[in-house]
Amino acid sequence: MAAEKNLDNKVLGYLEEIGVWAIKYWAGAKYTKKGIPDILACIGGIFYGIEDKASNGKPTLLQLKNLEWIRNAGGYGILLYPDDFESFKKFTQSPNHMFDWYSKNIDLQNYWYKKLS
Repeated sequence: MAAEKNLDNKVLGYLEEIGVWAIKYWAGAKYTKKGIPDILACIGGIFYGIEDKASNGKPTLLQLKNLEWIRNAGGYGILLYPDDFESFKKFTQSPNHMFDWYSKNIDLQNYWYKKLS
């Protein structure tokens, strides 16, 4: 859990540094929805749902489904591991330039979805 929290803090610090709207979502309360990405942000007018995981962490099916729903609605649903943080930063600065990275991220999400189904 500490590794995931560290990644949350890095992402939130970066997003604050570049001056975008972002919140940390916590689904531990009675009336909050489960499976919502850890961080919700609006970058350049585009909605981002960012599910942070520790290096050895695995997403849940519900988390993956929420990332898919975000993509289907026109936003970016991202499953983020620590090793991809620098690529994520570049993606937020130039999504068109880094679309190959995002496509691979979607492939990773699909891999997990099949593995967990």
